[in-house]
Amino acid sequence: MRRAVEIELSKEERATLLKWSRGKKTEARLVDRAKIILLAARGLQNIDISDELGMTQQTVGKWRKRFGEQRLAGIEKDLPRGGRNPSVRSRLEATIVRRTTQETPENATQWSVRSMAKAVGTSKATVQRVWSDNGLKPHLRKTFKSSNDKHFAEKVIDVVGLYLNPPERALVLSCDEKSQIQALDRTQKSLPMFPGRLKTMTHDYKRNGTTTLFAAIELAEGKIIAECMPRHRHQEWLKFLKKIDAETPPDLDLHLIVDNYCTHKHAKVKAWLKRHKRFHIHFIPTSSSWLNVIERWFGHITQDRIRNGVFRSVKELIGAIMQYVDAHNAAPKTFVWTKSAEQILEKAARARAALDNSTTG
Repeated sequence: MRRAVEIELSKEERATLLKWSRGKKTEARLVDRAKIILLAARGLQNIDISDELGMTQQTVGKWRKRFGEQRLAGIEKDLPRGGRNPSVRSRLEATIVRRTTQETPENATQWSVRSMAKAVGTSKATVQRVWSDNGLKPHLRKTFKSSNDKHFAEKVIDVVGLYLNPPERALVLSCDEKSQIQALDRTQKSLPMFPGRLKTMTHDYKRNGTTTLFAAIELAEGKIIAECMPRHRHQEWLKFLKKIDAETPPDLDLHLIVDNYCTHKHAKVKAWLKRHKRFHIHFIPTSSSWLNVIERWFGHITQDRIRNGVFRSVKELIGAIMQYVDAHNAAPKTFVWTKSAEQILEKAARARAALDNSTTG
């Protein structure tokens, strides 16, 4: 039986491969090859590596064997190929990459293969190959926002500290509101899915009102405390705090992680908290909802129950939401935080530096 080449790396080789696998300016194909070798060095078989990276086993085996024979040089440069020298691509590749990453067309916000091919005087196929080999996808965007909170570091250290090292005789709860959840009814019935056809749903709908879901996840066990209310004011937030107070053991302190929404800082809320000493509020930095674990659960309920649901009334919507909560609490599962505060702050510093050094809009 054929066996995959065993890979053992020196410190220098590992450092180089890690650099290639993470390099933003490294060619996409070299990034993939570096990842193959790093996974192979961990003892993974070709089939596992192909599943992990979404490649064929033949591709994984090829570069694993090449590295075993020629080490870094074997994957850094392609072996000479027969056939005609791709002179057109060789001449235009640098121009296509530069214009894709540094310019935009006159009457659009991003390049298409057609507009780029016309701009540089080549075929659509050549542009597509250059983009594919260099990992360029001008039609896609990733959203982000770097926090400008003056106390960003202190808040990150505080909140992550609660996740990784919660205080004794206390519960840590991640809390937030999901506002304006719409009870949408479709104008026609959906057609069922069957082999060869997707399930259908009309593009238009009827609005039947909205609700706001107040929710808190207890981080130790993953239990959800939730309530739907018609509005999203400090009065509703106070009502939810009282619900948390009633549904948690009275002898434990409560550390609540919340965002900076004004209802959480209302004068009447502060006065109530002052009278209830076991409540301790921890604010995440502004523009950092990713730091609030309950947002991940909101993502799950949106995907699983709300987004494609059909609700003829707000009451029906609330019933579906609370049924989902009850099913979760029947077998609660928490979210495990893994990133340290130091790792987050280092990444935030890199993002800030990249924004400061950026010369593009």
